[in-house]
Amino acid sequence: MGRPRTPLIDPERVTTVALRLVEEKGEFSVPAIARQLGVRTASVYHHVDGRDAIVELMRERVADGIDTSFPAGRPWDEALAGWARSYRAAFAAHPRVIPLLMASPVRAPRALEGYEKAVRVLLDAGFALADVMTAIIALENVILGSALDLAAPETMWELPDETSTPGLARALAAAPANRTDAAFELALSGCLDRLRTLRDRPAPQPATPPHPAAPPRPG
Repeated sequence: MGRPRTPLIDPERVTTVALRLVEEKGEFSVPAIARQLGVRTASVYHHVDGRDAIVELMRERVADGIDTSFPAGRPWDEALAGWARSYRAAFAAHPRVIPLLMASPVRAPRALEGYEKAVRVLLDAGFALADVMTAIIALENVILGSALDLAAPETMWELPDETSTPGLARALAAAPANRTDAAFELALSGCLDRLRTLRDRPAPQPATPPHPAAPPRPG
C-alpha cells in the first residue's frame, strides 16, 4: 500500500488535535495526540519539538484571531480597545487553553509581534517606558478574565430560594441579557480611564542633591 497523499500528521494537525483535547478535557498529552491521529507517539516528535512546542503552536493558532493592525492615526485608547476586544474574542473561542498558556513563557512569533505593536502604541502615546508592561498586563487581566467568564455556565448563581438572598435575586433578575459583555466593557473602560491618568501624570522630578557642607573657617 502506498503512502496516503494527504499526510496523517503535520504541525497544523497536531495543533488542531491538541486544542480539541484541551477543550474537551482541559489538558493534552503527546500520546493522546498520537492516538487521535492514528500514529505512533514517536511520529509526533518528528514534527514538533515536544510538549512546550505544542503549547506555543496553540498560542500561535489563537493569536491568529487577534487584530493587531493598530491603524495609523487612530487614538491610542481606541486602538487598544479594539485590540482588547479582538483578543477577548480569540481566547473566548478556546477558553480552556488559557491556563496552559499562562503557565508557559511566550515564544510564538505571532504573539510576540502583537505585544511589540502594543508596546509601540503606548510609547508613541507618551507613556513612560516603566509603565508600558504594567499597562499591557492590566489589560490582559481584564481580557483573559472576561474570556473565561464567557465560557462559564449561563447560570452561575443557584439560589435555593429568594428569601435568603433577596438582594442577589433582584440584582440577577435586573441584569441585562448581555451582562458578560457589559461587564467586560465596564472593566475595559475603567482600565483605559486609569491608563489615561497614568499617562498624563507629571514626570517625577529628580531629587536635588544636598549641598556639601561649607568648609570650616580658619580659626
